[in-house]
Amino acid sequence: MDSWTDTAFTRVLDIELPIVLGPMGGASSVELVATVSNAGGLGSYGAYGLSGERILSVAAGIRELTEEPFSLNIWIPRDGGDDYQPDEEEFARHLAPLAGWFEELGVPLPTRPERLLPGHDEQVEAVLEARPAAMSFVFGAPDPGILDRARELGITTMGTASTVAEARFLEEQGVDVIVASGLEAGGHRVAFIKPVEESLIGNLALIPQVADAVDIPVVAAGGIADGRGVAAAMTLGADAVQLGTAFLATDESAASAPHRAMLWSEEAETTTLTRAFSGRLARGIPNAMSRAADAGELPIAPFPLQGWLLGKLKAAAIEQGRTDLFSLWAGQSASLLRHHDATDLIRALVEDAGNRLP
Repeated sequence: MDSWTDTAFTRVLDIELPIVLGPMGGASSVELVATVSNAGGLGSYGAYGLSGERILSVAAGIRELTEEPFSLNIWIPRDGGDDYQPDEEEFARHLAPLAGWFEELGVPLPTRPERLLPGHDEQVEAVLEARPAAMSFVFGAPDPGILDRARELGITTMGTASTVAEARFLEEQGVDVIVASGLEAGGHRVAFIKPVEESLIGNLALIPQVADAVDIPVVAAGGIADGRGVAAAMTLGADAVQLGTAFLATDESAASAPHRAMLWSEEAETTTLTRAFSGRLARGIPNAMSRAADAGELPIAPFPLQGWLLGKLKAAAIEQGRTDLFSLWAGQSASLLRHHDATDLIRALVEDAGNRLP
């Protein structure tokens, strides 16, 4: 194998390629995870919103398709938002602005659930029981005791940083690998030390600064979709790269057909940051719902209620091809997409990067 593929990251995970599948909550599939892992990279499954039982089922499904290392990703609770539970009056107030769309799509109005998200402890215990090769986190670092337990089980821990300060913090907490996530990345911006608006750093600046600031492997994420991006990230000091949008657009992903079609369209050349679909800032292709929310015409419920409410609309919106009414997560690299098949994408990344790196 070419020398550029032999890095601190590939040695820690005992894999062949410094290529990581972005853990796309809601659009992850066991098939895509296994495809990336079988090709020599690190497949990752975003477990956001999954119960402990479902996490164990997903891990078992991945192991039916691959014997290679893979990662499971969960979110760290922050600002008490993950435990937020509206009362009946508050629930009704936040549902009211969406009632017209429920009626338009023929979806009954939902009733208030007992809980909006599975408990964090439940998810952690399931991931530890599943014992993937890696356990990754966004929105901060887990309790040190969790990191200790993961280490005892031989699980590599990966924390996501939007700034140098966050990278240093994660290393100090004992995380094994830093994922440096630039503002170009699709999906949620995962800043946790300063407000997210003060933590929007592009990878050209972020990668070398994080590489200089920490002594553990660094994975570059955001805006990477071809071999040029891989070579650039590695040259800037990354030990591996993480791709989301490029894999999201492949046939193996669990993204809906309308979503994938939008990624291949000219509309994906423009992405914006919005709180419209979850209550937290995230990057995607703008549509009628995000524009209305960003203009202040559509009130946004607190996280995670906003995502829960719109999740009740999503299936019907997808079935009816209403791309104006559900999230179209995408990074700033969508116009670089060339491959519908994940295996072909990985081959192209390796060949092109190999021609540019020693």
